[in-house]
Amino acid sequence: MDASKTSEDRPVRGRGKPPYFLQPARHGAVTVFRRPCGNRATPKECGTLPSRALALAFIRQLTSAESVADDLFLEATDDGIEALEAILVACRQSVLERAERRGAREGGRGRPRRGGSGGRAPSPAGDEG
Repeated sequence: MDASKTSEDRPVRGRGKPPYFLQPARHGAVTVFRRPCGNRATPKECGTLPSRALALAFIRQLTSAESVADDLFLEATDDGIEALEAILVACRQSVLERAERRGAREGGRGRPRRGGSGGRAPSPAGDEG
C-alpha cells in the first residue's frame, strides 16, 4: 500500500536514459537521434546541425513539440510518419533561423567565452612581434 506513495516521491529524472542523444557527424556537425520507442527497433535520426549548441537547441525544440503530441515518435500510420517528418523539418528550420537572427558565428557561439581577453583592448603591436 505504501509502494504507490514511494513511486510518486521519486524524481522524474531518475527514470532511465534521456530520449534524445547526440552523435558526431562529418565536418564538426552533430546528429540528433531519438531513442527507439513503440514499434521502432532502431533510433530515429532527427537531423544534423552544424554545431553542438544548435543540436541542443534542436532537442529543446523537439521536447516542447513532443510535450504537445505524446505519440509523435510512435508513427503507426502513414499520416503519423508524414506529420513527424514535417515537425522535424519545421523544428530544424526554426533553430537555424533563430541562430541566424542572433548573428551566431559558425561555431554556434554568439557570445565571447569567459576569461578570454578580460575585456582589455588588444595591444597596438599585437600581430607584428
